[in-house]
Amino acid sequence: MSAYNVQIDVVPQYVADQSKPLQEVFAFAYTVTVTNTGKVPVQLISRHWVIQDERGHSEEVKGLGVVGQQPLLRPGESFQYSSGCRLRAPSGTMGGSYFFVAEDGHRFDAAIGTFILESSNTMPTGRTLH
Repeated sequence: MSAYNVQIDVVPQYVADQSKPLQEVFAFAYTVTVTNTGKVPVQLISRHWVIQDERGHSEEVKGLGVVGQQPLLRPGESFQYSSGCRLRAPSGTMGGSYFFVAEDGHRFDAAIGTFILESSNTMPTGRTLH
């Protein structure tokens, strides 16, 4: 086990009551669980998301923390939060990374695997691209 390691799990969900398909607005929520699987405490400092719809429109989102917080995670601890995004098309993808600083000063990025945002029920929720 690495001293600096986190596991990131994401569960996306289409939010029909906040979507307006006729106006090309498709709302999605996602719940992220970040677990420190390393040996030292780490703090999530910032996020970087790349959101792309099926028509090729892409957006980058960068910022400090997540939902206004910069959680400190001791080994074995998890932090969970929910957020959302809107697409101009019925489906797309989202992925990126979190930047962490460990208690001992070591800095590292943790990749967030690309996941699918899908407004229909044709794909299982939580499918991850590899």
